[in-house]
Amino acid sequence: MMRWRGVMEEFRKFLPITERTPVVTLCEGNTPLIRAGRLAARVCPQAELHLKVEGANPTGSFKDRGMSLAVSKALEHGARAVLCASTGNTSASASAYGGRAALPVYVLIPAGNVALGKLAQAMAHGATVIQVEGNFDQALAVGKVVCEDEGFELVNSINPFRLEGQKTAAMEICDQLGGAPSHHCLPVGNAGNISAYWKGYREYLAAGQIERCPAMIGVQAEGAAPIVRGHVVEHPATVATAIRIGNPASWPSALRAVEESSGAMEMVTDEEILEAYQWLAGEEGIFCEPASAASVAGLAKRSAAGLVPEGARVVCTLTGHGLKDPDIAVSVSPRARTVKATRDAVRKALRG
Repeated sequence: MMRWRGVMEEFRKFLPITERTPVVTLCEGNTPLIRAGRLAARVCPQAELHLKVEGANPTGSFKDRGMSLAVSKALEHGARAVLCASTGNTSASASAYGGRAALPVYVLIPAGNVALGKLAQAMAHGATVIQVEGNFDQALAVGKVVCEDEGFELVNSINPFRLEGQKTAAMEICDQLGGAPSHHCLPVGNAGNISAYWKGYREYLAAGQIERCPAMIGVQAEGAAPIVRGHVVEHPATVATAIRIGNPASWPSALRAVEESSGAMEMVTDEEILEAYQWLAGEEGIFCEPASAASVAGLAKRSAAGLVPEGARVVCTLTGHGLKDPDIAVSVSPRARTVKATRDAVRKALRG
């Protein structure tokens, strides 16, 4: 059996790389696509449901696919360093891949608005972390200017190589399913991922690898839903920190993905996100971060409204691992009980 080599080698013919491109990889990709029967019975009984578990990537999120290519191209272009603005996952990924490429990494984060699990990763990989007194959108605006001034490579999703790498997830799903799904649900924050998936599906269709493309369903949190509402959200607020973005950088391309695929853009409440989050962990054994669960919450909402046809084949992308945001898991779960170290005490606790 051939060893998996990472997305740049496995999908080389679909990527903008040459023999001169240094490949920086942690063997990202090849993540599980899991049939979710119990969850389907609860949220969308008329459909066949699969979960693409991108938290199984090396740094625990889908960002690794695009970061492998973005950092490789940064090396090829002779960048002095890489920089990103981040609500967490991008910083973790950039720090790991930048470290592997021996490039300095600078991370701008909105002060007080990044989950500890993600911030810990960036710090562990040796990145220089700078807190900005403002939100993500303000951090990104500053980051763009700094990169131009300093000759750094900006590795946020506005970097075209990021989306080129991320499109491989769509191709991988088609290979795993033996064809494209009929519907694909994704969380939407900065909106790069839904744009990338749509690009991947269209390129696989053009190459004759699939016969059709799915309807793309983007899901935003109610408190951070600029695309659904049709205007910038100045102060985005949601428990799903990874999609707490009020002015998505890839807004136009996300809208094109939805329109061209005859899809939709939904928004769900924090309560709906956390409910789906608990269903995933308790019923399917998949621990994802809250933002990931938005895809399932959106599917449940559309199913309840009669918008998912009988026999649909649906994929929900789960973008990041639950350990990215452990505080949420603890806050929504029953507290651990403390008893004496005796058989009777433990048996009594077992009976509630």
